[in-house]
Amino acid sequence: MASDTVTLTIETADSTDELTVPSGLLEILREQPDETDPQVVGDIAMFGLAQRIHGAVHHSQGEVDDEIAALEESTLALFEERFGASFSEMTGHDH
Repeated sequence: MASDTVTLTIETADSTDELTVPSGLLEILREQPDETDPQVVGDIAMFGLAQRIHGAVHHSQGEVDDEIAALEESTLALFEERFGASFSEMTGHDH
């Protein structure tokens, strides 16, 4: 891969994955000058996960399982903890 990329490792106790992205992309997405590459990707991951669970709960056909609804609640609480603002405040999307 070209030298203008950065590879980040995502790991749990059981497995790992690597993600290689253009370093210039992270520079564009960086909100604070001292924000690290893992922080940038972590913020984007949290945002994406919150959007996905929100969509599953509020924009799918039929009733939502209680477990899925609880996962949304937990995810949105962690989202707010990370960003200091709710998902609806940051996206302007509220139900």
